[in-house]
Amino acid sequence: MSAVAGAAAPLMVDSHAHVWLKGMPLVSNPRHRLDYDFSIEKYLSVLAEHRVDYAVLAAASPFGDYNDYTIAAVKGRPRMRATVILQPDVDQYTLAHMKRDGVVGVRLPFVNMPELPDLTTFEYRRTLRRYADLDWHVHLHLDGPRIAQVLPALEASGVKVVIDHFGRPDPQRGVNCEGFKLMLNAIERGRTWVKVSAAYRLGEDLGAVYGRALLQQVGPDRLLWASDCPFAGFEGQMTYQRSIDAVTAWVPEGALRHKIFAENALKLYFA
Repeated sequence: MSAVAGAAAPLMVDSHAHVWLKGMPLVSNPRHRLDYDFSIEKYLSVLAEHRVDYAVLAAASPFGDYNDYTIAAVKGRPRMRATVILQPDVDQYTLAHMKRDGVVGVRLPFVNMPELPDLTTFEYRRTLRRYADLDWHVHLHLDGPRIAQVLPALEASGVKVVIDHFGRPDPQRGVNCEGFKLMLNAIERGRTWVKVSAAYRLGEDLGAVYGRALLQQVGPDRLLWASDCPFAGFEGQMTYQRSIDAVTAWVPEGALRHKIFAENALKLYFA
């Protein structure tokens, strides 16, 4: 995605990155123990270095519903948006304030849960309806074999759904994983998107396999590139440029690449 000398750089939107400061409160048994700063200033410098124009910050699961820093990072920055982690009893007035500050959705870090919540309860149905009324999305992070346990209820609620990291298919079953198939069907119904991100967490060769399957079976219109910066747990092994290259390797130049790296995310997060 590097620009030709003298030409404008291609427009890019990073649909998933994190910021934090060490010392922020951690949940019990966090997925990662983050003992260093990755401040909004550091992230902005990374975006500038790689000529990325827009970005969406995803709430990092180790901090639970401590969203204060993430919201402060995007507030007043028109080219940034955020997703937050919330308890299902959050009230509509809090949600309305968050929307004004740049929040566009709610992350469901269910991958950390040994037992998944029942999304058919009144508490969840009420809250999902509130998200839908705000035109927000829910941002699902879950291992592929368990996607079938929650995706039907999420779709039935009417809320838009964005699925992390190719849907994290079972590596033994790959594109034949039940969750991957359900995700494809949901994309075709028009209210589900998937982030083609963090292939390094799945096996980079598998990322290309999943990406090509997505392009072949559902096309490019619901695919979103994201860096997953700063690569929690893989800081010494992954770089921002590699997160770009991992997707350009299987996305042809031209209109397809523009959709996945920019157009789709601009419509979803910034319209």
